[in-house]
Amino acid sequence: MTTAQTTLAVVLVLVFLSLGGAKIAAVPFMRQAAAHLGMSPGLYRFVGTLEVAGAVGLVLGLASAPLGVAAAIGLALLMTAAAVVHLRHGDPPVRALPAAVLALTAVAYAGVAVGTG
Repeated sequence: MTTAQTTLAVVLVLVFLSLGGAKIAAVPFMRQAAAHLGMSPGLYRFVGTLEVAGAVGLVLGLASAPLGVAAAIGLALLMTAAAVVHLRHGDPPVRALPAAVLALTAVAYAGVAVGTG
């Protein structure tokens, strides 16, 4: 395991635990985001659950590289879908940028993990 892999994992875990947890808890700004995108609170909580599960997979991936790679790919796909949802909803591209950056970060983690495995 490299420093790059560990650093990327830590960053992704912190982001997805906080964002996923906020979605699951249905904090006000997340409820507003769900309403803005036309998503039910239940669906938004499900997305949050996927984010938290992906973060847990990244933590476990520090001990088992294939699990970490699978979690990173899942998170990359989830964030790609989030970016598409924002763009299809008519949001300006800057609103899709955080999801796109997280998707690319997850892909970078997977690449580093595969390259060192």
